[in-house]
Amino acid sequence: MLPFDDDVTAATHIAHDGAATQDAELLKVSKAIQTLDPEGLRFASVLRDTIDMLLNGEVTGRYDWKTLFKTEKTHAGTLVEINLQREFKFKDGLAMDYQIAGIDVDCKYSQQFGGWMIPPEAMGHLCLLVWADDYQSRWSAGLLRIRREWLNVGNNRDLKLTVKAAHRDRIHWLWRDAELPENVLLHMDPHDRAAVFASASGQQRLNELFRRAQKRRIGRNVVRTVAQQKDYMKRVRGNGGARSSLAPEGILIMGDYDSHRGVAEQLRISVPKEGEFVSVRVARAREHHGNLPRAILGGQEWVVALPGDMPEMAPQLPSHTK
Repeated sequence: MLPFDDDVTAATHIAHDGAATQDAELLKVSKAIQTLDPEGLRFASVLRDTIDMLLNGEVTGRYDWKTLFKTEKTHAGTLVEINLQREFKFKDGLAMDYQIAGIDVDCKYSQQFGGWMIPPEAMGHLCLLVWADDYQSRWSAGLLRIRREWLNVGNNRDLKLTVKAAHRDRIHWLWRDAELPENVLLHMDPHDRAAVFASASGQQRLNELFRRAQKRRIGRNVVRTVAQQKDYMKRVRGNGGARSSLAPEGILIMGDYDSHRGVAEQLRISVPKEGEFVSVRVARAREHHGNLPRAILGGQEWVVALPGDMPEMAPQLPSHTK
C-alpha cells in the first residue's frame, strides 16, 4: 500500500510512466477531473454518500456493507456511476457512460480492489476505475485504456473481463489509497456500539453516540442511522436535543459552523467538515492541565477534560456562523 496522511486532502497523486504517459486522451481526461476536484474531496464525498444511500440507515438501521443484500451490492456500481455524473455534471458518452473533456469514458466501481468488471464494448476505450472499502476507510480512482492483452478471460454470461493483477500498474492513478470519510458506527468498539443501540429511544441513542464517540467526525448519515427519525437534526441541537442533554456532563457538540470549527481547532481535536459533528468533554482550565490547548468560551479558558476531571456544565458554544 502506498503511504498516505490522515486526511483526504493528502491523497497521493502517483507519478506515471509507460503507456499511460503516451496516451494524450487519458492525460486530458486526468487533467479535467483533477481540475474539477484537485484534492479528491468531492469524489470521496460521493463514495461516502453512495455507500450510505445503499445502507439506508435511517430506515434499516444498517451500517455494515456485509448486511446488504446481493442485489444491493450489485446495484452499487450503477449508483456510483450516476452519483459521480450528478456531482461533476459529466455529459453522457456516445458509446460509454460519460464524455469528459470531449472523450468517451466508461466508469467501473468495485468494493474489492481489482474486481472491476470490464464489458467487451469498453475495449479500446478509457475506463475510470473506482474502488472504495468501508472497512479500510480508503478509496482509489484511476484511468486505464482497455486492451485485451491486459485482461483476464471472462467466465461469466456477460463475457465481462477483469484487469490482470500483473497489469494493474498500468492504471494511471488520480488518487490512490485516499481517506474515505469514516463510517463511525462500523469502526466503533463493539461494546460502545452495543451501548449506543441499547435504548429504544432515538434521542437516548444519539446521546450515547456523542458520549462514546468523542473527538471523531460524525456525519449526518450516522446521526440518521442512530436516531432513525425524520427530525434527526432536532435531536442533536439544544432545547432538548443531545447538545443540551449532555451539557451537564461537560460535553460540547460542535457542528460545521466556522465558529464551532474555530473551537475545535483551538482545542486541537478533529474539526467537523460539511455536514459533520464532533463531540468532546471539556473542563475549565486549571493548574494541573499544564500546557493543554485552550479555547476561550464565555470569558473563561477551557481544555479537553482529563479522565480525572469531574464533570461540570459545558459552556455555550459561539453563535452559528458559516
